[in-house]
Amino acid sequence: VQLVESGGGLAQPGGSLRLSCAASGFTFSSYAMSWARQAPGKGLEWVSAITSDGSNTYYADSVKGRFTIFRDDAKNTVYLQMNSLKPEDTARYFCGKARRDSTWYVEFSSTPAYSWGQGTQVTVSS
Repeated sequence: VQLVESGGGLAQPGGSLRLSCAASGFTFSSYAMSWARQAPGKGLEWVSAITSDGSNTYYADSVKGRFTIFRDDAKNTVYLQMNSLKPEDTARYFCGKARRDSTWYVEFSSTPAYSWGQGTQVTVSS
C-alpha cells in the first residue's frame, strides 16, 4: 500500500489549495479514504472522510463549509479542496486509507481507523 500526498505549500489567509493523494497497491474503490492533519506540537486531528463509493462525505466542524473531499477512482486519487484558508489550518496533512474495506463498518472520524501516508505541509500565512 502506498499513499503519496502532494499539493501542499504556502497560501495566504483566505486563499485556496488543493491536496492530492495518489494511492496504489490496493483496490482503491473498495475503501473509504480520509484526510487528517497535525500542527506543530499537537496530535493528529481528523479532518474529512469519504465513503468507498463517494456517496457520503464527512467533515470536522473546524473545516465544514470550507473544505471539500472528493475522489476519482479512475485515477486512484483522493483530493482535498481547501478554501478560505486560515492561519490555524497550518499543519502537515495526511491522506489515509481505511484499514477495512467497504464490507465492514468504518468509524469515519477515528484516526486509528486508517493507515496514513507521509503527508504534505500546508502553511497559511501573510
